[in-house]
Amino acid sequence: MNRISLRMKMFIFSFILVIFSVGTSGIIMIYNISSAFEKELGARSIAIARTVAQLPEVKSQVGMSDGFSIIQPIAERVRLATDVDYIVIFDMNRIRYSHPSESKLGTLFEGGDEQASLSEHEYISKAQGVVGYAIRAFVPVMDEEGVHQVGVVTVGILSPTIQSLIVEYRNNLLLSLFWGVLIGLVGSLIIANHLKKQTLNLEPYEIARLVEERSSMMQAMDIGILATNSNAETIFMNRLARQYTSFYDDSISLAKLFPDTWLAKESKNDKEVIYRPLLCQNVMYLVSIYPITVQDRSVGSLIMMTDRKEAHILAEELTGIRTLVDALRSQNHEYMNKLHSIAGLIQLDRSEEALNMIIDEISDEQDVIQFLKDTITDYSVLGLLLGKRSRAKELGVILNIDNTSFLFELMAGFSSGDMVTILGNLIDNAMESCLNAKEKNVDFLIQGDLTFLYVEVCDSGCGLPDHSDEIFDFGYSTKEKEGRGIGLALVKQIIDSNKGSISVLSESNSGSSFIVQVGKVKRYG
Repeated sequence: MNRISLRMKMFIFSFILVIFSVGTSGIIMIYNISSAFEKELGARSIAIARTVAQLPEVKSQVGMSDGFSIIQPIAERVRLATDVDYIVIFDMNRIRYSHPSESKLGTLFEGGDEQASLSEHEYISKAQGVVGYAIRAFVPVMDEEGVHQVGVVTVGILSPTIQSLIVEYRNNLLLSLFWGVLIGLVGSLIIANHLKKQTLNLEPYEIARLVEERSSMMQAMDIGILATNSNAETIFMNRLARQYTSFYDDSISLAKLFPDTWLAKESKNDKEVIYRPLLCQNVMYLVSIYPITVQDRSVGSLIMMTDRKEAHILAEELTGIRTLVDALRSQNHEYMNKLHSIAGLIQLDRSEEALNMIIDEISDEQDVIQFLKDTITDYSVLGLLLGKRSRAKELGVILNIDNTSFLFELMAGFSSGDMVTILGNLIDNAMESCLNAKEKNVDFLIQGDLTFLYVEVCDSGCGLPDHSDEIFDFGYSTKEKEGRGIGLALVKQIIDSNKGSISVLSESNSGSSFIVQVGKVKRYG
């Protein structure tokens, strides 16, 4: 199927537009000229009528039986001198005393618009008269004393018709039409060529098809996609993004779509962000932001939202499975040492001491395990705490788990991976801080349910430097090892995404305390 090109459409549109514009302008011009003529003719006719009405002969002869012979010659002389079409004078009975056609003398004036003039009113009227459509001025004739009205003077000037004005100005109209069409066609050619360059030489239907294809591809993707303009307002959202945000209108600013989140505060930044946690509609997502630039100018951003289920991969890599594997390895190492000790005592025939060692170990571990099983319902958190206890023993650190601790359910917005990330990093940092201290104590408290989360980790280590506010920045670390400076930054992101807070209290050589609070904290114990 052959399609009309953009250039041809512009030609046709310009031609029609110019014809319509020039035709409309011509009609308006003719109408304005006609109105101006009528206004001028009205002023002229009423001035003549006033002059005739003041003539003594007219005042004295109107209403007289032989007044025709005196008034008619006077009216005709004035008519010829002023080049008006007619002057009609009639008395209070509407009997004509003058008229361009003498056969009309003595007959009734029946214009239909003269009634007001018989009541001493002066005005201009447009009406169809005997000799055509005319502008007529009506002026009352008063007696010599100026007290009583004796008649009316009517001066009429034929008004030019629209047709006659069109004929008179047709050359100007045709010239305007010619130049308008010429300029319009040249302009349309220039605009069409410019538009073709701006649209990469694509026709409108090709652009529409391209947009539909890209939109279909975006809608089919299994991640939420939002596109924003330079003002951080959404210009596109695929089906998953609308489902995640529960927003189905056309456009909204990111500040209103994600209120009180880091995305609302950093919506106009031109920085790339990769997999940063964001809480939306009580669900955690990973958000990536990619700035969009056109000709080295920022025009918006592409935002991708991934369900937090994939965040477990990141959590497991940083502090999840690897940390648990290390903890289990250290636990295995610890138990192997104790088994060697028990075996040695048995070989030395000191079986009673070996039995006491086994009973102490079993009793202590069973008490801790039973307590944690009763108070911690999430198995990932439970396994992490058991592993950290074993790791602490291996490092010579005493990890005290407060007996008021409990975690009956995970708060909305938190996953098991989030908890492993938060607790694993805080406990690891506390234990490392105690390695070179005289007293190696780490106190741990966790309380939480569906409505709140409270975590407190205190150590007796070396404390933090003065610029402790930087410890939550990506890449910042007090330890000069590759790959450091990630854990606390990730912890801060997760807590901020859930609208919580993390505070730090630290004194040099006296230890540090990290306190996490999310929701309406209800502290127990």
